[in-house]
Amino acid sequence: MADIETKKKYNEYVKSKSPMTKPFPTLIWAFLVGGTICVIGQVFYDIYSAVFPEFTKDILRAYTLCTMIFLGTLFTGLGLYDKIGAFAGAGSIIPITGFANSIASPAIEFKTEGWIFGMCVKMFTIAGPVIVNGIVSSIAVGLIYLIFGI
Repeated sequence: MADIETKKKYNEYVKSKSPMTKPFPTLIWAFLVGGTICVIGQVFYDIYSAVFPEFTKDILRAYTLCTMIFLGTLFTGLGLYDKIGAFAGAGSIIPITGFANSIASPAIEFKTEGWIFGMCVKMFTIAGPVIVNGIVSSIAVGLIYLIFGI
């Protein structure tokens, strides 16, 4: 019984100390920043398709994804992605750049603990479950496709 009261008190304390955000302006900035990140990706795709007209769409997409991953990691390393995230909220969690940030951020933070037990282990603390769920889901979909031919 005391455990439940302690949890309630703790939750009330956290709620009192958590900053309140205004939902409408936050949604607007998230939309604008997320859209801008997507537009930047489209600009790179268009540039690559103009410079390399002989490449297929799949190769152009791969180049664009690699560029966006590089930029997300670079901005994380420079400390800019955290500022974008604080300003834009969920708008900064666009799948590719947000995923790059989720891997690079813990790697930078835990680098002082060493290469193996710090950087290599900690960089998958956030991204690890995403990777595992993606692999398991793709295996499940593949098996359904194999068995039922859907």
